[in-house]
Amino acid sequence: MVKTRFSIALHIMTLLSIYYEDWLPSTTIAGSLNINPVLVRKELVTLKEGGFIESKEGKNGGVRLLKAPSKILLSDIFNLVKGPDTVLSKLKNTPNPSCRVGKQINDKLTAVMSTIDNAISNELNKQTLEEFKNRF
Repeated sequence: MVKTRFSIALHIMTLLSIYYEDWLPSTTIAGSLNINPVLVRKELVTLKEGGFIESKEGKNGGVRLLKAPSKILLSDIFNLVKGPDTVLSKLKNTPNPSCRVGKQINDKLTAVMSTIDNAISNELNKQTLEEFKNRF
């Protein structure tokens, strides 16, 4: 579910940009989101693999940003969380290949969905994490 994963990731990244110098534990982040820390940790793994954050274990551990918020575009976060999937999904079933529409629908949908993803990414490309953070 890209729509909720992006919201969670952006919330996490906004917190980390506000507390840029601090190591934030997942429980603190989860408290801000009002969700289970396990869900936060799942997104933290993605953000770490994407090169956005670093982590430190121990009593004073947690996570923090690797780059300045001014160097991170919202589209970077979106594209990482979205991965190779599209925001919208095709039907899981296989359409009828004998049908005029059924035999072509997936190709046509792929083109539309790619256009939608590009439009979202282009819009998010206009804003940095720093600019978003400054709204709070």
